Amino acid sequence: MGSLTNLLLPAVLFFALGFVARVIKSDLRFPPDLAKVLSIYLLMAIGLHGGYELAKADIMTAVNSIVWALVLGFTLPIIGYIALVLTRKVNPMDAAAISAHYGSVSAGTFLTAIAYLDSAGVSYETYPLIMLAVMESPAIIVGLLLAAKARMSLAARDDVVAAGDGTTAMSADDGNENDAHSMAALLRDAFTNGSVVVLIGSMIIGAISTPSGMEKLFPFIDDIFMGVLCLFLFDMGMVAARRIGDFRKVGLVLAAFGVLMPLLGGVVGAYVGFAILDFSVGGATLVAVLGASASYIAVPPAMRLAVPEANPSFYLTLSLGITFPFNVLVGIPLYHSLVQSMAMSG
Repeated sequence: MGSLTNLLLPAVLFFALGFVARVIKSDLRFPPDLAKVLSIYLLMAIGLHGGYELAKADIMTAVNSIVWALVLGFTLPIIGYIALVLTRKVNPMDAAAISAHYGSVSAGTFLTAIAYLDSAGVSYETYPLIMLAVMESPAIIVGLLLAAKARMSLAARDDVVAAGDGTTAMSADDGNENDAHSMAALLRDAFTNGSVVVLIGSMIIGAISTPSGMEKLFPFIDDIFMGVLCLFLFDMGMVAARRIGDFRKVGLVLAAFGVLMPLLGGVVGAYVGFAILDFSVGGATLVAVLGASASYIAVPPAMRLAVPEANPSFYLTLSLGITFPFNVLVGIPLYHSLVQSMAMSG
């Protein structure tokens, strides 16, 4: 019944409607900037909520949540990168860009999980909201570092070839200096990404605002929240249907990665949430969803800008065309059932 309940959520049904609208070649289109506005609103709303709850939270639990959010954010993309490289079907630059998506988080998937738990009457802690804000940047940083490492390896190989041909190669000092400048710029971009700024900035505002001031905002960030989420997922359904056409370009190996990696991340997240952070079933389910989700808002533009050598059809098709629908339709109830099993066995 849990899976059926998830399928019948209005937000999920609007995702399906958008998908079908694209498949039947409807002329329905969202205004170009509307998706950005909806994304900013959703990030701002969850950031304000996270900050408001953080101000009331137990400081040690909050710190532990942040620490484990960083652990997940830095570790999962490295696991994904190693797995992709070992397949020998993906070059290091594509592997770096793809893995960054799977260490970061999907706000849309997380919000759908909240709607799923709310519809099932399952309570949850608010600490995963803090983890959501924290986990955006680490994976981007890891992806950029892995790409830089791959780029340096390719440059070193080219230098060896050039030297063998008698061509003048750039000095090692010049290369190291350029790499240092590039790395500093990449790190700055990772920390100043728009999604990260909105999410963390809203969380800070929610944490330092007066309770009376926040109460006046609740109609804006609560009452219309689900309606905005439906619009957002409606648009995402159309985008996912457009990307699913690139499936043949991705190949069976990458398609399998798009399902197996979220399953692995979900299991790791469930264990961290339930066994380490000692969250309730609802809270641990949200951590599992964080571990399982793949970013399609913050990471793609960062990779497109900083890793132009990577193929966008690979990471966009995987994150938005395969992993996002899988998590929304199958993964969320599956992770919830996994945490329930852990609770029963514990």
